[in-house]
Formats: sequence, C-alpha cells, structure tokens
Amino acid sequence: MTDFQHLALKLATTQRSPDWLKDLRERGATSWSSAKWPTRKTENWKYTPLAPLQSAAPARWASTAGNDWQNDIELMDLDATRLVFVNGQFSAEQSTALPAGVVRFADANADQRLLIEQKLGTVVDAERHLFAALSNAWANDGILIHVARGQSLAKPVYLLNVSTPEAEPAVSNQRVLIILEDGSHAEVIEHYVSADSEQNGFVNSLTEVVVGNNAKIEHYRVNLEQEDLLHVGGVHVNLHRDARFHGFTLAQGSRLKRIDYQVNHRGEGAHLELHGVYLPRNKQLIDYHTNVEHCVPHCTTNEVFRGIIGDSAKAVFNGRIHIHPKAQKTLAELSNKNLLTSPTAEIYTKPELEIYADDVRCAHGATISQLNETSLFYLQSRGVTRAEAISMLSFGFINELLNQVPQQAVQDYLRPRLTTLFGKGSELVGQLAYE
Repeated sequence: MTDFQHLALKLATTQRSPDWLKDLRERGATSWSSAKWPTRKTENWKYTPLAPLQSAAPARWASTAGNDWQNDIELMDLDATRLVFVNGQFSAEQSTALPAGVVRFADANADQRLLIEQKLGTVVDAERHLFAALSNAWANDGILIHVARGQSLAKPVYLLNVSTPEAEPAVSNQRVLIILEDGSHAEVIEHYVSADSEQNGFVNSLTEVVVGNNAKIEHYRVNLEQEDLLHVGGVHVNLHRDARFHGFTLAQGSRLKRIDYQVNHRGEGAHLELHGVYLPRNKQLIDYHTNVEHCVPHCTTNEVFRGIIGDSAKAVFNGRIHIHPKAQKTLAELSNKNLLTSPTAEIYTKPELEIYADDVRCAHGATISQLNETSLFYLQSRGVTRAEAISMLSFGFINELLNQVPQQAVQDYLRPRLTTLFGKGSELVGQLAYE
C-alpha cells in the first residue's frame, strides 16, 4: 500500500461511527487496503496522476469552521430545503428545517437506519471504484433523501458543501443516498464551493441514487472550488422501469479533480439525460469518467459534454456506453466537444461504444478545435476587441447547454460567474448569455 492508503486507513480507525455502519466500513477498508494504487499504466487513471494527493498527505479530519466563509461565498438564490456542510461537518444554524424523508444519517430513526443499511453501498461497485471503497471505509454521516411512493418533494433539496483552509491539510468525506420509490419525483442540487483563498484540503464525495419505476429526478452537481482543493467525486445511479434521470454537471479544474458518473439501466423504458461542462484553466486538471450500462431492452441515453480548456490546463473525458446482449431496441448517443483556447492546453477524450446487441441505434463522437480565426476577424471588424471576441465565442460554445438547464436558479447563479471567467465582466458576453 502507498503512504496515503495507510494514512486513510488510520483515519478510518480514529473516526467515531454508528455501530450500524460497521459492516459497510469494514468492507470498504478491506477493498481499499487490497486495491492497487493507480499508475500511468492503469487505464482509468492514465492521464490523471494522484501525485498531488500523495504529496499533500492529509492526515487529519477537517474541522468545522466559523461563519467567516459567508462573507466570501454566495449561495444560489432559490426556494429550497438547504443543508449546509462546512468541511464535511453539518451546520445546523445555516441549514433550514428538513421535510419528512430528508434526514442526516446521525438523526435517522430505526426505519430509516434499516433503509440506509439496506441501500448504502449497493449502487456503487467499490471493487471497481477505488475512492468509493475509501468512502465506505470513512462512512460516518451523510444525507438520506427518501421520497415515498407517488410523492414529490415540495421544494428542491440544496446541498451546499463549503471547504475552508485548515492549519494543516485535512480531509472530509461527504455521502448522499437518494431513494425514489415508484412514481415519485425529486430535485437535488449538489453545490461544492470554497472561497478564493488558497485551499489545502481533500474532499471525497459519493452520491448514490435509486430511481424506482416511473420515478423522476433532476440532479445538478456544480464544482466551483479554488484550484488548490483536491476533489474526487462520484454519482452512481440505478434506473428501474420507465425511470428518468436528468443530470447536469459543471466543474472548474484544480490540482486534482476527478468526477465519475456510473448509470445502470435496470428496468425497461428507463431514460438518461446527462449534460456536462468542464472549464479548466491555468495549470488545472479536470477528469470526467462516465459509464452507462444498458442491461435491459428499450432504454435510451443522451449524453452531451463540452469542455473549454485554457492556458496550460489539462482535461480528460472518458465516456463509455455498454450495450448488453439482452438490451435490444436501445437508443444511445454520446457527444463530446472541446475547445482549446491556448496552444498549451490539452484534452484527452475517449468516447466508447461497446455493443453486444444487434437491434440498436447508437452513435458517439468527439471533436477538438480552436477558436475560428474568421469568426474572430468578423467580430473585430465590427468594433469588438480581440479579447471580447474570444470571450463571446467561448461562452457561445457552452451557452446551448446552459440554456437547457431546467432550474432557472442554477442558470442565474452560473451565468455571471462564467461571464467573469470568460470576459472579465464584459457586457457583450453577458448580453450573449441571454440571447
């Protein structure tokens, strides 16, 4: 085992955890300790070195900070059930009252504990996902979102995860379990954020989602942390008959940022709609790995990811769709488009289709391009500066996906920040955003 694997196991032994999570933690620790540490020869980690995590060597749990972070961090403005975690610790004073079915693991009643025991760790395959095994070994607290049969949550659930710097590098483990029974509906927003001050922590986040027959969920994952924060996250989903998962994810890069999406079509008629945007710059890294398993017939997938890579940043996108032999009548499409705005920016993209059924319609593709000089010249000829022209064209590259975000509050939150990112406050970019 590497030094970090030893440190992680030691941290697990120092953590106070409910007895009813003991079995999950032990299984996670066993998987973690026996797993091979990824190297450049490990296909799923080929372009994403874990050296920043090993060199940081975070050897303690992050502590709850005060409320100073509120002066530097703006929340999304939406009418929602808000749960705030600061360095992985729940902040009751910053959170709102929780409706029935939304509960912390620590506050779960006997029936909810039984449900958590039965479902937690069953959607994710910890043998295939290294940091999911670590999340199991570190399992302590988390959030259960349980929507009963035929019910809908009256408000979206807004999970705000704030990271603040510590005196020494520290870790936080964030866990979410979403269970939608048949015919139910929920909207969940996961927001990972930090102040602009230099961060020195490591966040390991894992979300498991079970979508029952004819149930539907809109799920958002937004990562806007400062670039020194290390983050490895995953969203793992089981879709049953006629279930619907509409997902949107957007992330800036960091010294290490890896986000996995694993979606399993378990019931006929299930549909996945997944859109993503990644925006690394400076010397940041962002790695998105998505894997969709079509296990049964008559399911559909539409996956669209776009990236804008600037400066000396590096992006990795690996999108895989696996059509099993019984998954006839599948319709699946995957698109990945990338824009390089610097001669030193890098993108490694690998769209994959693995098909073992003969009556399917599937397509995949990837593009890598630079800004069109003719378009730049056209804008400049009409009085737009070159910097503004670059900003406008860059924003336009992802604006189509932003326009399709169903939750208006998410759009309203992201647009001014992306305007600043691309145009440094350019009014022209702001106007383009709403056209």
